[in-house]
Amino acid sequence: MRAVVIGAGAAGMLCAAELAERGVDVVVIERNSKCGKKLFITGKGRCNVTNDCDVPTYLSKIVTNPKFMYSAAYGFSPSDAIALFSGKLGLALKTERGGRVFPVSDKSSDVIKALEKYMRVSGVRVKYDERATAVCVEGGRAVAVVTDKAQYAADAVVVATGGITYPSTGSTGDGYRFARDLGLKVVTPRPTLVAFVTRGAEGLQGLSLKNVALSVVIDGAERAHAFGEMLFTHTGISGPIVLECSSLTSKYRDENGAFPKRSKAIVDFKPALDIATLDARIVREFTAAPHATLKTIAAKLLPRALVPYALKAASLQGDTRADATDREARRRLAHALKNFELELVGAEGAEQAIITSGGVDVKELDPKTMRCRKIDGLYFVGEVIDVDALTGGFNLQTAWASAEAAARAIASSASKSCHIKVDSV
Repeated sequence: MRAVVIGAGAAGMLCAAELAERGVDVVVIERNSKCGKKLFITGKGRCNVTNDCDVPTYLSKIVTNPKFMYSAAYGFSPSDAIALFSGKLGLALKTERGGRVFPVSDKSSDVIKALEKYMRVSGVRVKYDERATAVCVEGGRAVAVVTDKAQYAADAVVVATGGITYPSTGSTGDGYRFARDLGLKVVTPRPTLVAFVTRGAEGLQGLSLKNVALSVVIDGAERAHAFGEMLFTHTGISGPIVLECSSLTSKYRDENGAFPKRSKAIVDFKPALDIATLDARIVREFTAAPHATLKTIAAKLLPRALVPYALKAASLQGDTRADATDREARRRLAHALKNFELELVGAEGAEQAIITSGGVDVKELDPKTMRCRKIDGLYFVGEVIDVDALTGGFNLQTAWASAEAAARAIASSASKSCHIKVDSV
């Protein structure tokens, strides 16, 4: 049996290796000159391989279509991924805060090398610098892959082309085009796990904050909330909690990444204190230094760079003395510390995003096998599917689980059939 895998990214490499090890003749079509180009920059070059959590926790971190991944997740869990890489592939791993699993070397290249070796030892053939242009279907079955150089006959075709993020790595949406050309529904792809573009904090770029809370309010309703670290950039805000909120709100953005009007990002600089407790803290500061200016007192509550912004939000003058400030002014200061508003314009583009939201509609696929329901022998795995998750290794876990599901299904069908096609190349 011949399987052609389109794309040598995370899902493509693992699926190919697992297929070959099960006795399937496998050819991988890779448009780049090397494998795992996007995987190389994953996790800032460290590669967050998976998350050391149980399956229910993993599923809870999937933002879009978690139910679709139920069968695949139990078929290849995070613990299975850890066992594969640390055991079978010999890659030393370590677990960090939040269950995030990385190679001990902190080098994503070591993850790629492990997968490349697995493919090589299993007998996978990789065609580099060759771009797939079409999937051929005859009689309701995928029978070949056409590239810019050749045509490859196939009993099974696996589309593992990734999404639209980091297009310089080759993720330019080819898989979506294949799906549409074959009459399959594709949910509009949007960049996610990406920084926000905001107005109202110009000049704060480079300032990082810990233990703050971020809320995203769209059309008067809170659509996302997260607690942790964030960073002001030259165009807006970024950091772990921003990425999480971007994932939770991707469906509200248009194709250009713009949010609806009246969208706000609200930062709570003191999430551990309720408004009454914070007001009492401010009273103590005022009482202890009645002649101090508001900007001096505010600097005890906030990073100095934030002081003028918070005072402006509270409609207060920094040179005003504490003993000249009434209760209403104090209330406004406390409110500004708990509800610092930024106009939420949109999100950065695909060049900066970590993952793609949207893709091949999961209703087109069998969740147990990743096989296309309408076209026999055609499978979609990884980011090309309309499944996305929060940061922490959960998106790569989706790649591994979907790749394994497809590999098992194809190998199983091969064992039930004695029909072998002859390579047309």
